[in-house]
Amino acid sequence: MKAITIKTHHNSRIFLLTILVFFNASCCSRSSNQENLQTGADRLVSEFIYKIENKNLPLVVNHTSLLSNGEHLVDALLKFEDIRIKKIFSPEHGFRGNIQAGEYILNGIDSKTELPVISLYGNQKKPTSEMLRDIDIIIYDIQDIGIRYYTYISTLYYILESASEFSKKVILPDRPNPITGSIIEGPVLKERFKSFVGIAPIPVRYGMTAGELALFFANENFSGNLHSDQLEIIKMKYWDRSKYLDFYSDSWINPSPNIPDLNTAIIYAGTCLIEATNISEGRGTTKTFKYIGAPFIEPEKLVEKLLEFNPEGILIHPVSFTPKEIKGVVSNPKYKNELCYGIEIELIDREKFKPVKFGLQLVSALTKLYPKNISFNIRFFDNLSGDAKIREQILSGKNPDKIYKDLLTELEKFDNKRNKYLLY
Repeated sequence: MKAITIKTHHNSRIFLLTILVFFNASCCSRSSNQENLQTGADRLVSEFIYKIENKNLPLVVNHTSLLSNGEHLVDALLKFEDIRIKKIFSPEHGFRGNIQAGEYILNGIDSKTELPVISLYGNQKKPTSEMLRDIDIIIYDIQDIGIRYYTYISTLYYILESASEFSKKVILPDRPNPITGSIIEGPVLKERFKSFVGIAPIPVRYGMTAGELALFFANENFSGNLHSDQLEIIKMKYWDRSKYLDFYSDSWINPSPNIPDLNTAIIYAGTCLIEATNISEGRGTTKTFKYIGAPFIEPEKLVEKLLEFNPEGILIHPVSFTPKEIKGVVSNPKYKNELCYGIEIELIDREKFKPVKFGLQLVSALTKLYPKNISFNIRFFDNLSGDAKIREQILSGKNPDKIYKDLLTELEKFDNKRNKYLLY
């Protein structure tokens, strides 16, 4: 047992709270959990390699496609004589994960393996007949973060669609949903707002693994009429869907340059909405999606306004920051080299924090405080939220907590569908 001191803001005053933190049995058993968890990629190499022997393979992979021992799946498979990797398909951020968000990626040759790398984040986001002409089985193995905006699942969607169209098989070695597979939250995307940042009618936080999501896409006919024998999921062993990723391991591989830790991934589910406004989401700092600000914001007023909604599980601190170019991360952030004022979001209780709810509260607070200053990229915002009604209700002054509560009915309908495809 140890005591820690936390600062909390309320009505512009600071109180010191002393909290006793008890270490429970789950903390003590983390190392054994780390040893026990076997991802689908681990099992593909150790148990099911025979399924892909003497087959022509493209691998849809990136820098997150690691085995539990830290070896990349591509490197592990290249050690087998009877495995024929023909090419690599790379998603947003590239095969090595070092390309900033939104930057188109060109085809090329990987310098380490000398394998051809075909970009699925450029002019072509979906494999063509020519790309798949000489292959037998597609392997998809990418660690996503369990949030609809993240484009890795859009790449998965198009892989399944191409497999359906060109009669190819997909093997998907499954991985954990890092922000748990037990929580769903946010608006369910409406069909007319389908885009690469919202590929299917799922909520922002969908509570499924990539394997479960693939089954959902295929069986609900969202990504083509894929026959059951064309999709095979290699399940994990010893994964508990109620656990966050750091229950199993303290290590974190940035799934993209601006998601440097698990807490950022959780917060991102709500603050990503800020990307579709003229408010900075913290790009160009070390705390993207945790810093929110602009030159015209008055931090104390924003903190006070947000506290009216009583957000749980976080502390909100007034801050100032200056977005800068960061090589390989961001080249032209909003308000580059300008002093911004705003807030920092500190996550202190994952179980209580509802990131999408907070995202609605944040956009609502900014809209009420700065109606003449804030502006929206309307199409982008609606694509992110999944429903134009969200933006319209915020701008009309509707309480964001009521907007959030009104989403529960559609979430329940989604959950009934989702439950049919859960593997764990």
